[in-house]
Amino acid sequence: MMISCKQTKVKEKSSFPQTYVSAWEEVYGHCYPSINYAVTALDLYSEGLSLDTANNRMTGSGYNLYLSDIFVPDSLLEEGVYRSNTSAQPFTFLPGQDYEGTPHGMYLLTIENGKLQSIQVLDSGLMVVSDTTNGQTDLRFMMYYTTSEKKKNTYECHFQGPLHRYKK
Repeated sequence: MMISCKQTKVKEKSSFPQTYVSAWEEVYGHCYPSINYAVTALDLYSEGLSLDTANNRMTGSGYNLYLSDIFVPDSLLEEGVYRSNTSAQPFTFLPGQDYEGTPHGMYLLTIENGKLQSIQVLDSGLMVVSDTTNGQTDLRFMMYYTTSEKKKNTYECHFQGPLHRYKK
């Protein structure tokens, strides 16, 4: 006897963290001779994972969200909406790419006991930056990624707190 059931599609929920507890803005300045804009990067850490600044290493277990090559009009992140693309214009950042096993642009690392477990390249997305009171920065992200099974997924997350800055 065969029974037929109507299949219902369930939206897959990401197991990635929705909240990050610390964030660093890496300030590169005008580092590309052919681009008139400054460049920064964002390095965010989930609960359980932190950056040992003395050794420039991650410690603990958790997730590290990284966005490289964020193009800014002046020298630091400014309030506004940033979108992923390759134009190198203000308020844009590079989409995630995998170049022969090395991630570039925006990607998410899974770390266990200070060791890399997996890398998820994030195909595209947007970031909303706003300042809140008392030097707090609010970062909200909507990103998209494709799994190894070629499924498209959405990842939303945020950070609110002091944004640590250092020059590279």
